Amino acid sequence: MSCNKPASSVEQNTSEIKSDEFELVTANPWQALKAFTDARIALGRAGSSLPTQAHLQFQLDHAKARDAVLTPLDYSALIGRLAGFNLGVQHLQSQAGSRAEYLQRPDLGRRLNKASYETLANHNSAYDIALVVTEGLSSRAISENAEALLAALIPKLKGLALSIAPIVVVEQGRVGVGDDVAQALGVKMVAILVGERPGLSSPDSLGIYFTYQSYPGIEEAKRNCLSNIRQAGMSAEDAAFRLSYLIEQANKLGYSGVALKDKSQMASAKVGKNFLLPEAP
Repeated sequence: MSCNKPASSVEQNTSEIKSDEFELVTANPWQALKAFTDARIALGRAGSSLPTQAHLQFQLDHAKARDAVLTPLDYSALIGRLAGFNLGVQHLQSQAGSRAEYLQRPDLGRRLNKASYETLANHNSAYDIALVVTEGLSSRAISENAEALLAALIPKLKGLALSIAPIVVVEQGRVGVGDDVAQALGVKMVAILVGERPGLSSPDSLGIYFTYQSYPGIEEAKRNCLSNIRQAGMSAEDAAFRLSYLIEQANKLGYSGVALKDKSQMASAKVGKNFLLPEAP
């Protein structure tokens, strides 16, 4: 007698096993909130542990974060795209000679090497603002978001009648390297686009740090920051609008940082009727 079960019986048993697996997972009552955030919430549980699906997703997201940090940025492709803005591009290097040194010595990523600094100093022409691009801790953030951000920002800067220095691309740079760029070029303002430290749900997040009258060693409180610029976060258009507002205000007031508040949304909002006041006769 054959011990093989009919196909229909095997399929039925398989579906029962899958059904049993799902029954082992206790759902979290906050599960509906997952529709509003990428945060790791309402994962449920299997006994006292995470469900297998949530555990595997964590491992995948962790791998994406590591890749964002360690994957080299394609500088040739980036510079080719940035050349389309017709501002010129300077390709420079921080004092960190390798990715390993960059990760182990944050201080070296904050300064240009000697040759790069001298190259910029030869282009000192009293520009109003310098735009710096560096991979920071996420090459993916730069490759996916930098061009779109600059495409939205540069026309706004030209509309403010600001002179823009050649775009500076720095290998292995951190936020502070923008201060060296500002000093070498003699610019009044600097904005650096940098790949942010990747989270487990945002390996592609771009940050912008803007500083008025920057210099090496300036206090962090004198910077303004826009964060989480990516397709699933703040859009390039919104970031460009906010940054151009900060730049315009800093140029008028003569300072940036904690004293300069982002009131761009208030400035653009239409004044509506106040329901607390009686209507005019």
